[in-house]
Parts: sequence; C-alpha cells; structure tokens
Amino acid sequence: MQVYLFVLKPPAFSTSTALRHLLYSFRCPFSLFFGERLTPSPIPLARSMSSLAAGKHCAFQLLLNPLTGESEWIVVNEKDDDDVDETAFSASRSVLAATSYLDMLNDSRRNRAFRLAIEKTITGPCHVLDIGAGTGLLSMMAARAMMECTARGEAKVFACESYLPMGKLMRKILRANGMERTVKLFHKRSDELQVGVDFDCRASVLVSEILDSELLGEGLIPTLQHAHDMLLTDNAKTVPYRAITYGQLVESTFLWKLNDLHGNEVGASDGIYLSSVGLEKIINAKPQQYAMHLNSLCSEMRLLSEPFKIFEFDFWRRPDSHGETYIWIKPTDDGKVHAVVTWWVLQLDREGSLLYSTAPNWVVSSKTEGLDCWCDHWRQTVWFIPGEGVSVSRDTNVLFKAVHNATSVSYFLRDDKSTVCNSFQTHDCHLFLSPERIGIYGEKDMRSAFLIAVKNALQRLRVSPLCVVADDSILLTILAASLSETSKVISSFHGFQGKGCAYVQAASVANGFSMDRIHILNKSISSLQSDDTPWKVDLFLAEPFYHGNEGMLPWQNLRFWKDRSLLDPILSKDAIVLPCKGILKVCAMYLPDLWKSRCCLEDIEGFDHSIANETLGACGNLPPSLKGCFLAYFIWQCGEIKELSDVFSIMDFNFSEPLHACYGKIRMEFSEPGICHGLVLWIDWLLDEENSIVISTGPG
Repeated sequence: MQVYLFVLKPPAFSTSTALRHLLYSFRCPFSLFFGERLTPSPIPLARSMSSLAAGKHCAFQLLLNPLTGESEWIVVNEKDDDDVDETAFSASRSVLAATSYLDMLNDSRRNRAFRLAIEKTITGPCHVLDIGAGTGLLSMMAARAMMECTARGEAKVFACESYLPMGKLMRKILRANGMERTVKLFHKRSDELQVGVDFDCRASVLVSEILDSELLGEGLIPTLQHAHDMLLTDNAKTVPYRAITYGQLVESTFLWKLNDLHGNEVGASDGIYLSSVGLEKIINAKPQQYAMHLNSLCSEMRLLSEPFKIFEFDFWRRPDSHGETYIWIKPTDDGKVHAVVTWWVLQLDREGSLLYSTAPNWVVSSKTEGLDCWCDHWRQTVWFIPGEGVSVSRDTNVLFKAVHNATSVSYFLRDDKSTVCNSFQTHDCHLFLSPERIGIYGEKDMRSAFLIAVKNALQRLRVSPLCVVADDSILLTILAASLSETSKVISSFHGFQGKGCAYVQAASVANGFSMDRIHILNKSISSLQSDDTPWKVDLFLAEPFYHGNEGMLPWQNLRFWKDRSLLDPILSKDAIVLPCKGILKVCAMYLPDLWKSRCCLEDIEGFDHSIANETLGACGNLPPSLKGCFLAYFIWQCGEIKELSDVFSIMDFNFSEPLHACYGKIRMEFSEPGICHGLVLWIDWLLDEENSIVISTGPG
C-alpha cells in the first residue's frame, strides 16, 4: 500500500529544547512512498527567464539536482501539452507546489474580502487590469461583477501573469469556468504591457494581489508606479485601496538566539570562537525582515510597547520610491528590545469596511478580523536588533526610525537623537547566515557534540592528518584547525563565493591557528578528485550543510555522501567519515491547520479550481486519481500540532561506504487517538562509530 506523506523536516542539528523550535523544514517538493527506494529527484528553482520566439512565449526553468549540486535549464513553452512534455510539467508542478498559491486559495477570509471589494468597486462598464493574476481568481471576480451590472453582459478584463507555468494553469482554469474569452491573458510583466499594443486604452480599475509578508517584497511600489504612469487612467479605482504597516517592540530570548552568535558563544565557553571580539560584526543574519508565525512564540515573548503605525501605502495613487518616518515610542515596561515585530492591515475598499490583517493574535483588533484562521502565505515579520539588543525603560522614550525603498524596509532604534543602537557595518569578510544557522552555531549542546567527535577522531589519526570539510561549515573548519596543531584542512566554502577565505583568516587569529595549514577551495569539493593525487584524506567532515541549499529535505542533505563517494579514491585506508551514519526517522502527527491549507481546491467564491490541485501540490482530501505532492514545512510554524505515534526508524545510511540505494519498510502503530494528517521525517546524525554522540534533528 502506498502511503502519502507530508514531508516535514526538523531543524538542522538542534539538541536543546529551545532550538527544537528552529527550522523544521524549508519548502521543497519531494515524493516518498513506503516500499520504494529513496532517490533524490531534481528540484526546480523559482528562477526562470522568459523570451518570445516566432510568436510563441517560452520560459527557461532552472533545475537543481540536490544530490550533486549541479543545475540545468529546461524550456517550458506556452503551447506545449503538459501531458506530452513530462519534464516541463514535472518542473512546473514542483515549483508551483512549493509556493504559497494553494494556501492562499484555501484562505476563505482573503477570497471573500477581495470578492466583496471587487463587487463594491465595479458598478458599471469599465476596463479592468489584473497584475500578477495567478490562477485568475481576481480576474474572474472582476469579469463576473462587470457582467452582472452591464446590460450587454460584456466584460473587458486584461490579466498579466509573467511566470509562464502559472499562466498555462490560469488558461486551464479560465477554460474550465467559461472565462477564456472574457479575460485576456498576457504572459508578460506588467511593465512590458503597452497601451495601444496589448489593449486599446488605459484601465479604469486595477485589481492586484502582489503582497508578501513584508508587503513590499514582490515589487509592489515599482509595479504601482508603472501602472499609474502607463496603464491606468488618472482617477482609476483600485482593489485593494491601501495598506498600513504596524510594528511593536519585543523582548525574546528565542529571537535573540537567532541573531546574536557572539552572545551565545559566550555562554558556550568551549574555547572555539566563530564570532569573538572583532568578529561579532562579521557574522550576522542579513539585515532584513524575516517572515514568521509569531503566535507560536507569544508565551515566550515580552511586549515592550503598544502597536504603532509605521507606513501607509495607497494603491489608488502613485507611490514614492523612498519614505522615512520617525516615531517616539514610550516603552510599556523595562526590558531589552531584541526585535521589531511588524505586520500589515489591508483596506480593500475606499470606505474602509473591508479589512484583512496579518497581525498576531495578541493584537486585540485582529481577532475581530478572523486572524484565528491559520494561514501560511502571509505571516508576521521580524527585524532583529543586532547584538544583545537595546535596553529600554518605561520612563524613557526611544526614537524609532523606519526607512523604505522600492522593495524593502529597514528599521533603526535609537536611545536618543544622536546614538544609533543598531547600525550595521560591512566587511570584506562579512558572512550573512540564516537566523536558523546562527542559532544552531550558538547552541551549546550541538557545538559540544561536534567538538568531542572531531577531537576523538583527530586523536585516532596520524600526526599530521589531512582533513577535508565537504560543505560550507565554518564550525568544522575551525574545529579541525584548532583541535590539532599539525592538521591540514581543506574546505570547500563554495557557497560563500570567496568570502570564506577572508573570514577564516580573521577567525584564525581568534582561535590561534595558522592559515598555512588551511586551504580554501572556493569551488566544489569534487574538484579534489584526481587519479594521480599524491596524498590521502584522513578525516572527511560535514555538518552536513551547503550554503544556499537551506531548502533541502532531510535526505537531500546527503549530498555530502555523494561528495564522499566521489572522493573515495583519495580516502586513506583508515579514513574517518564524520558523521559516520544517518538514521531516517518518522513520527505520525496531527496537523489540522496545515492540512486545511493544503486541501484540494473545489469551488472558490463560485469558481471551479479543481483542475489546479495536481499542479499546486494539493495534499488534503485527494481523490484516488491524484498522487500527493510532498512538501517540507516548519513544524513549530504549522499551527496546532500533536504527536500521534512513537518515533520509528525507517532506514540507515552508512557513510563509511560509497553512496548506494537504500530501502526501508516499517509498520507504524499509533500511541494516541486522533486524525493523522502527515508524517514528520528527519535524520538523526551519528557522529562516531560507537554511536555514542548523536545529533537528533527531530521533534522529541
């Protein structure tokens, strides 16, 4: 029997209770069935290029092989039959399944608000433009509203969707709803549309949903600027009408650990310095807003201010590319500000009677807007205050500054008018790591496990061992160089694009080792493969972690096993591979919120979307004819969760041997009553041959 799974990956290398809540997964598709061999398949990335040749649109989709790190471009043509071009269809399906389209279309609160606003706005014949049309839902809503209020029953709706695979899906949905002649679709960016070429006159109504959790990240400002300049009439109506962003100062040890590696290292006290004095401003989370479900952190978080309004963006008029705002904030309590939490409220109609908010549940007004309905396509955002945070007092106001450009927002917190408390400085050797990676590198138990394992391995090897770090691990590079005065270390650092060498040079001073013993490749580790190599590798190390591949599922982190196999000819007879083994584990879970967001689509505000289920990766309530698409998620970010079974081991990966096919089959028994919505999968990494040092990435 085939068992369809949600693939839910736990955080990389977390052993403490606090960090169990770290990144449980990234969004990448994968197919897994019990009783079949587990083989990583190519992952289509969201990067694509479009062109127009001989009157036919085509797109080039980038495919990444997670096992080798290699990529290739495939062509997706507008007129191709997906059933014929299986490669193109599989690529498009995998990319779209990894997006938030399905979750967004399952958001009934969003859909209803847009429908009511469109029906309220379109009261007569008009020309409607839909930018970023997606499946065409808003276009069809606009066409229906116009037909209902137009005597001739005619509608003029122009929709642009630049991503060709999504445009092809939209055509199918329009056809299924009898709207293919009512809505005219363009496979273009909106700034490529021309009045007089693509359509006769400017549009008098704009409907659009090009918002991300930050609000501006999908190009809202430049899109609106071009639309008002070139595509819309002077007094055009818009749905939505405006958006307002809000913020709040918070204290959170959990969020602090995702940002301040230097402060966490002080607590580790293991003698290894990734971010010592002089290095603390070299490794940071990138200064940007990070989308998170913050309701799951409300019990750990202290609110240090009331919510405050930051920016207001009007859709009905041309926005500015730059904006600044200054706010004096009176803290509600003494404490230390570790982050600024932000969200937005969407006003869909001119009168302000139709609202949609991404505010967290602790904001009282949000509950009246139905925010208790969990969704994943829009979340709150977090802006980290660098370092240990900013101390505030309820008796002293602090100055908050917000600056936006065309695509992003930055925040600055000041204790007075002259002192900036969170300025960033850049260095030639500056490394930006993900917040999850910073939290993991600062986690005491994980560091201790790797330190002991590497130290024990080095003691078993010859006097001057050659150590190769397969991935982009700064931790293992520094450990291998610091724990032996005679070791020689080769590190790939391919993902850091040249900055790795500059960083290790700076870190060598803090950790007391010579750069003479370190060689940074800045290219793939497989380049070491050679038939006439005069030396042998004694210690092959991996976390495993490849910079830029944070979206990998558990078994796709076995890329280092592939690298180890390629270098098998140059491994010494007694070479040690660390980790030496991996165990794929599984646990049944109750996940009602995630299940609802991934359910099959049927009728959405009167429009049939069932044809989109397979392409968008629907998992819940699948008909027998459809095969499930398996996605990765953050477990701690999935709303309500409950474990329904014990943990079971599915299969082992023996890294002392070259890469080979693996097989696993188990019979699961449930320990708790409930509805099983998915199975959580992760890998336990065994760092030594005695299996005494284990780093579990699971939820237990």
